[in-house]
Amino acid sequence: MIIIINLQAQELPLLKVSGDNHYLITENNEPFFWLGGTAWEMLHRLNLEETEFYLSDRANKGFTVIQTVILAELDGLKTPNAYGEIPLMDLDPTKLNEKYFEHIDKVVRQAEALGLYLGLLPTWGDKFLKKWGIGPEIFTPENAEIFGELIAARYLDNPNIIWILGGDRVPENNLQYEIIRAMAKGIKTVDKKHLISYHPWGSVKATDIFNEKWLDFDMFQTVHDRQTKDYEFVRASKAMIPERPVINGEPRYENIPVGLSNDPMVNGWMDDSDIRTSAYWTMLSGAAGYTYGCNDIWQMYSIGRLPVIQARTGWREALKLPGSTQLTYMKQLLISFPWFEMRNDQTLILNDNPGGATHIVCSIGKNHDFILAYTPMGKPIKVDLSAMSAQKVNAFWYNPRSGESIKIGEYKVSETPEFIPWSVGRGSDMVLIVTDTNSLYKIPGLGK
Repeated sequence: MIIIINLQAQELPLLKVSGDNHYLITENNEPFFWLGGTAWEMLHRLNLEETEFYLSDRANKGFTVIQTVILAELDGLKTPNAYGEIPLMDLDPTKLNEKYFEHIDKVVRQAEALGLYLGLLPTWGDKFLKKWGIGPEIFTPENAEIFGELIAARYLDNPNIIWILGGDRVPENNLQYEIIRAMAKGIKTVDKKHLISYHPWGSVKATDIFNEKWLDFDMFQTVHDRQTKDYEFVRASKAMIPERPVINGEPRYENIPVGLSNDPMVNGWMDDSDIRTSAYWTMLSGAAGYTYGCNDIWQMYSIGRLPVIQARTGWREALKLPGSTQLTYMKQLLISFPWFEMRNDQTLILNDNPGGATHIVCSIGKNHDFILAYTPMGKPIKVDLSAMSAQKVNAFWYNPRSGESIKIGEYKVSETPEFIPWSVGRGSDMVLIVTDTNSLYKIPGLGK
């Protein structure tokens, strides 16, 4: 049975960048929490019923953005969609196949009815820089600009669109740079309503490539490995001039071989612990949002299809993997506070805190009335309580696996207690919450 929430279409507000360039807000100036999902092949491989099943699951879990691609990666130009249609006539970006795009139109409306924005990639990167992809390379600066104008005009009146150029590529020559700039120009010439960013390949930020006026917010992709330090990407982005909101647009994926290894018997598979570490590192370092990924879901794998990167679980079943639900808990925690006003402050961590798998990240609220600190391996935390605005504080543990909280105790801010989680090691991550004793913040999951 498909569970559908809010069947009546809703007019979602347009999005914009906050006045302090730290996060995204709606046109009504409400903070926008980007909790995304990569569904790169959704438009290419799923029919409308399947799409509704996927979107409904994500909406029910509190996701707000779904990232997907018009000209998809897996032979998206020549292999038809679920209805037997290809996107372009004669592989020409200036000749859109109306029937293919009518399907996309319907998906855009489906998503809006469920309260979801689409982070819409006009094309995957192999269409202008083949590298390891299928291609073919079909773009020139001239047809890229026209393509940008066409798709911008088509979705100009759909408020739930966020444009994301790129598609897992970094341009390698002037021609490729000009293709992207031309596509951005084509979109921006027609569409001054919707935000636009760029999705690079692993270990790169959008601002490393295009620190240009058309780029509204920064986006990075880490690599699919446990050695990745997501917090470093966020800190590097926040140091850029001008500052932009930054989104972790493709982190390590659940249910993917560690390091994309051909031998997961040796290196293992990513799991929900990887997702939590990546997500909390990202958000408590100052990002405006985080995008979840799963190896089975991005490609909409089902039995009988050729699996990519050793996909092994059908996408429908993979929706039940714990990582996405645990991101719901993360969102519940963060929106219990003015998360958009908190700032990363590593000086608050008083104990030894080297980089790497045990690295603790810490943020404090604008009014110094709450602190959130994440320990990915259950390492004890010493926090400088004197940074708080009150004389006494309460401390709590938040369990990111279950969304439950428990009070640790009450402390004077002159004290320097060591907060010790009840387990240690991989999968024993915890969030320390510190609030004023008179705080009105509701601690999520307390007494659950």
